[in-house]
Amino acid sequence: MKAMTTAQKNHSMALDNYRARVNGCLATHLSQSSALSENMRYSVLAGGKRFRPILTYTTASVFGVDLTQADSCACAVELIHIYSLIHDDLPAMDDDDMRHNQPANHTRFGVGQAILSGDALQALAFDVLTKNDSIDPETRVILVRQLSRAAFAMAEGQSIDLSIVSKNVEIDLLYSMHRKKTGALLQCAVMLGALLKPDLSSEDKVILSSFSADIGLAYQVQDDVLDVSTSDAVLGKRQNSDADKDKPTFPSILGMKESKKVYRSLYEKACEGVLQLSMDEAPLIELTQKLLSRTF
Repeated sequence: MKAMTTAQKNHSMALDNYRARVNGCLATHLSQSSALSENMRYSVLAGGKRFRPILTYTTASVFGVDLTQADSCACAVELIHIYSLIHDDLPAMDDDDMRHNQPANHTRFGVGQAILSGDALQALAFDVLTKNDSIDPETRVILVRQLSRAAFAMAEGQSIDLSIVSKNVEIDLLYSMHRKKTGALLQCAVMLGALLKPDLSSEDKVILSSFSADIGLAYQVQDDVLDVSTSDAVLGKRQNSDADKDKPTFPSILGMKESKKVYRSLYEKACEGVLQLSMDEAPLIELTQKLLSRTF
C-alpha cells in the first residue's frame, strides 16, 4: 500500500479536526436537559460522516474565514440534515428502522416523539445560525435565506420521492429530484462557508455554486450505488432499502456500471470547475477526492 503524502496526512487531520469541532459544538447546543433534548441528542450525537459541516469548514478555511464564525453554519446545516433523516425514516416516509447502526429515532422513542425531535432540530438550526454575534446581522440574514431555501428544496425532493414509488420514471426526473432532496443541502453547506466572506466575488460565487451542485448530485448517485453494494454494518442502515421499497434509483434505471460513471464524472467536473477559483482550491479538491473514495 502506498504511503500517504504529507499533504494527504494534513488534509486527513484537518477533516478529523473539523469533525471533532462540529461534534463538540453540537453537544453544546444540545446540552439542555429534558425528555425532548434526550431524543434529539440520540440522533444528532450518534455519529455520522459529518460531510456537510466539513464542507462548510473547508470552504470557510479556503477563504480565510475565522472558524468561530463557521461553527454556527456547520451546526445549522447538520441539524437540518439530522432532522431530515429522522423524518425520512418515519413509517409514513421511507419506513426505515435503522440509522447510524442504531434503532431509528421513531423505533427508539415512538413516532410522535420522532416528529417532535425533527421539528425541534429544524427550529434549533435557525436559532443557532441567527444568534452568532461574531457574524454581522446583514450576513446572518443572507445565511438564513440560504439555509431556508435549501431546507424547502429538500422537502420538495422528498415529496417527489414519495410520489414515484413503484413507478417507471425518466432519468431526468431522478436528476431533478435529487438535486433538491440531497444536492440542495450539500450545496448550501459549501455556500454557507463562502458567504461568511463579506467581499466574496460574484465570479467565485458562481464557481462554488456549480462546484457544490455537481458534488451534491454525485453524492446521491454514489449513495444509490453504495445502497446496493455495501453491507448493513458499513452503511449503518439497511442494505438495498430503496430496492426493497421499489423506489426508482440510478442503478435501477442506468445500471451499476453506468451509475458509477455518472458520479465519477460529476466529481471530476466539480474538480475541474473549482480550478478557476481565486483562492487556493486544493482543500476543496482533496475533499472531493475523499468523497469519491468513500465506502458509506
